[in-house]
Amino acid sequence: MKLWSTKSTLAGEILIPASKSHTIRAVSIAAMANGISVLKNPLISADALSSIAGAKEMGAEVETGKDWVIKGVGGRPHHSCRLVDVGNSGTTLRIQTALCALAEHPVKFDGDKSIRTRPMTPLLSALEKLGVKIPKSGDGRCPFVIQGPIIGGKTTVNGISSQFLTALLIACPLAQGDTEITVENLHEKPYVEMTLDWLRKMNIQFEHKGLNWFYIKGRQQYKAFERMIPADFSSSTFSACAAAITGSEILIRGLDFADHQGDKALFTHLEKMGVGLKHTSEGVWVKGGKLQGIDIDMNDTPDALPALAVTGCFATGTTRLLNVAQARLKECDRIAACNTELSKMGASIEELKDGIVIHQSKLTGTHVHGYDDHRMVMALAVAGLAAEGDTVVDTAEAVDVTYPTFVEDMRGIGANIYIVKNEK
Repeated sequence: MKLWSTKSTLAGEILIPASKSHTIRAVSIAAMANGISVLKNPLISADALSSIAGAKEMGAEVETGKDWVIKGVGGRPHHSCRLVDVGNSGTTLRIQTALCALAEHPVKFDGDKSIRTRPMTPLLSALEKLGVKIPKSGDGRCPFVIQGPIIGGKTTVNGISSQFLTALLIACPLAQGDTEITVENLHEKPYVEMTLDWLRKMNIQFEHKGLNWFYIKGRQQYKAFERMIPADFSSSTFSACAAAITGSEILIRGLDFADHQGDKALFTHLEKMGVGLKHTSEGVWVKGGKLQGIDIDMNDTPDALPALAVTGCFATGTTRLLNVAQARLKECDRIAACNTELSKMGASIEELKDGIVIHQSKLTGTHVHGYDDHRMVMALAVAGLAAEGDTVVDTAEAVDVTYPTFVEDMRGIGANIYIVKNEK
């Protein structure tokens, strides 16, 4: 499938779907809880459904509909849990690997072609220090096998992806003993804060010094809960940046700016670039206009990199997206991908080891590659809304990973974006 987009003027309002990060955390914790939990308004997407499949494999009973009802396993994956296929979901892979390490039998993890490129060594090494057995095979990527249980003790984890630390924080309260975690090289700190919010809501006991050291009591339990899943700031980046580069004004509904999601910082970045923002009881109004290039530390917001790279093309002067080396470890190397595909459209862009430098450019639509990466596909389609001519983005099926209603929602605010079926 391909997406076709062309110049557009946007207007109206858009309701942002639920957060992928919150949904997967909620599913994983509910699967481990005692009793029946209710997830209200979860994100129904490929990644979220991968987390549901993993929860079922671990023995949880799940009913899906508008709300999801999950009967947990009380802290231990079922003995029949032998293979967890996470599809394309890196968050599911990291969190459920640590949870399945609570079992006393071997569990194999695998996923799609993209997942098999995602690094796992930092988490697997940290789990080994806590008593988990990991037969050596391959290069620390899927497929791999783990065998618990997590005994507890002291460990160190590299935080190049915050998901490695998040996985330990969610699993270790259920370990046989207490756990002390030292964190090195932590990136994406808001996602760890999100995890800690979940632990606090679950009344989990832990101590911490900043985000670099944690002490977690073992033999705790997750209790069943009912919670509304917040809207996804990461998904909102595409409509917000689309309004910015097309000089349009739209209302974005559903976002909770008190939430710890890192990508809410995008709105601060856009405001500094000259975008008008107005917060009301209805939502946040975003008004595009004359954009100015700025320097942005992207370490907390790597998922916003593709959309902001597109936005930088339409800003006067130079935009520098910096300190985001971990963007090379996502569904694709997003730094290289942005450089390659936006260059095809005429962007004056330079690739750095840990970021991108973008100079004001006049973009022209062309055929570009989406890398089977949902955020690359959506960002390039957004670029087409302000470029001359037609833009066609391939591997567009990837949007289903986090934002299945992307095309419908964008068309609802006036975007000329259409689905083009692949020719046989």
